[in-house]
Amino acid sequence: MSASLSRPRVGVWLVGARGSVATTVVTGCAAVTAGLHPPTGMVTEHPSFTGSGLPALSDLVFGGHDTLDCPLPKRAETLTAGGVLPPGVATAVGAELAAADREIRPGGPTSGDTRTEAELIAAFADDIRDFVHRNELARAVVVNVASTEPASQGPDAPLPASTLYALAALRAGCPYVNFTPSEGMHHTAAASEAERSGLPYAGRDGKTGQTLLRAVLGPMFAQRALTVRAWSGTNLLGGGDGAALADPAAAAAKNAGKERVLADTLGTVPEGEVHIDDVPALGDWKTAWDHIAFDGFLGTRMVLQTIWQGCDSALAAPLVLDLARLTARAHEAGVSGPLTDLGFFFKDPVGDGPAALGEQYAALVAFGERLRAPSSTARRPGDAAPGERS
Repeated sequence: MSASLSRPRVGVWLVGARGSVATTVVTGCAAVTAGLHPPTGMVTEHPSFTGSGLPALSDLVFGGHDTLDCPLPKRAETLTAGGVLPPGVATAVGAELAAADREIRPGGPTSGDTRTEAELIAAFADDIRDFVHRNELARAVVVNVASTEPASQGPDAPLPASTLYALAALRAGCPYVNFTPSEGMHHTAAASEAERSGLPYAGRDGKTGQTLLRAVLGPMFAQRALTVRAWSGTNLLGGGDGAALADPAAAAAKNAGKERVLADTLGTVPEGEVHIDDVPALGDWKTAWDHIAFDGFLGTRMVLQTIWQGCDSALAAPLVLDLARLTARAHEAGVSGPLTDLGFFFKDPVGDGPAALGEQYAALVAFGERLRAPSSTARRPGDAAPGERS
């Protein structure tokens, strides 16, 4: 038996599996594995994580849930036409895209769906367990990359779809990563279940552009003792996320993470807001602009402006692969509960970790070093083993 066949394979179950981010994840993983492109943007490919026991990209198997029925190869063609994927790559990895598409199951709830919340959770969990069993996987990580949901309407409101999927992940015995601002595991109905499960989980809301800069600039102003008077921003984006964030409730959920970064790094929230505008013509591309007014020595007023233009799917996809690998390895090593040390990747991370990007990166590298240890020592003191109560 070859070495590649003897290694345990790991599943990556994507919620929103036919969206732009998921399609870029599957395409990118196959392209890097085949040597067609370098792993640009993948933090886990840095030498700091050599020897951490992370699963190889070639050992990842993809599946997921979605309410859309556009096949992944067709979705990849659309992304290629939009300049998100380089020409020829989708064709070169067509077999891998088709294989992942065969593992996608109908999501929900959809219009007219009469299943109860308990039935939906059970059905989703069964899909994940079947995926793991049929593919003979050592484990699977569930990653939410679906469009942003409106904020929850209160404890008596129906559970948001993201929380149904999070509960299904726990029911199936899988770690969970929320790359979106949606509630997911943050909902009170899931938080207690997560604690009881002993499974590792991470999130929320991937830090890919504007907030990534804020996590760098906020500490800079604080460390240089410069007083920030106002910090305003604008986001222009299209695609599915642009349409979803046109809903003020969804935009509010998104902006909460952006504000948290400023509050944590500056010690206060300056004047100003972030406006999100849906511009369908931009497709998967986005422009983020920040205007920062600050005081220098003797009250001299100054301004810093930044413009970030990028492709959201291409920014997010390598981070999703990083998170899947790190979370799978954490599960294997017996780490449980909120993965605070993965805060480097998120706007609104779980737990009480640092907010400055440099400190978050140091915590991430230290986490990778701990993952090199045997399973019995990789857990922090007080962490419960999987299945144990902490």
